[in-house]
Amino acid sequence: MKTPLTALALSLAVGLFPIAGSAKPAAPDASKVITKQMLDDIHMWIDTDVVRQSILAQNIRYGDLPQDKIDALDQQWRAEREADDKPLIAATLSNPLSVYLSRMQGKSVGLFVEIFVMDDKGLNVGQSSITGDYWQGDEAKFQKTFPEGGMETFIDEAEWDEDFKIWRAQVNIPIRNEDGSKKIGAATIEVNLTEAQRRVMPEAGEAF
Repeated sequence: MKTPLTALALSLAVGLFPIAGSAKPAAPDASKVITKQMLDDIHMWIDTDVVRQSILAQNIRYGDLPQDKIDALDQQWRAEREADDKPLIAATLSNPLSVYLSRMQGKSVGLFVEIFVMDDKGLNVGQSSITGDYWQGDEAKFQKTFPEGGMETFIDEAEWDEDFKIWRAQVNIPIRNEDGSKKIGAATIEVNLTEAQRRVMPEAGEAF
């Protein structure tokens, strides 16, 4: 299900730069369209106080939260997506980190279609739009980046968005404390590969 913010971001990209025809094109080569410059830019605005302090505050707040409590929060989030009263979703989407991530998504003008940041358990801390679930700890985006010795950048498989006729892929990275000595959380940035491909020029930088 597309949220209003996600739909707006996609509409900007697709509306400004329509894809000819309705046939499903071949997936862009992520190693060419997700450039080193793009990744450097992502790290620059992720490596900020609002991101780190928000994660650290939630890590302290939830402490050693047992799995059954994590599951209960995730179930509450899923239920709230269909309910009129959304206390957990509303609190998350209105916090300073979510406001910041929404601004970063908007500034990308359709390049980033979803951004969310997770704590040390894989629970959402802030996000630019409503995700399907609240706990990401059981998914590859978290399991392949957060553990010590994990990947510094994990780009998941490209997925075709039939509604907007674009290719999308998630860039997943760990987030460290200020001195870089410890991982405190992780972030997922979903990239509109179709728009990224349109923007890539030879001088845009070498691929990652």
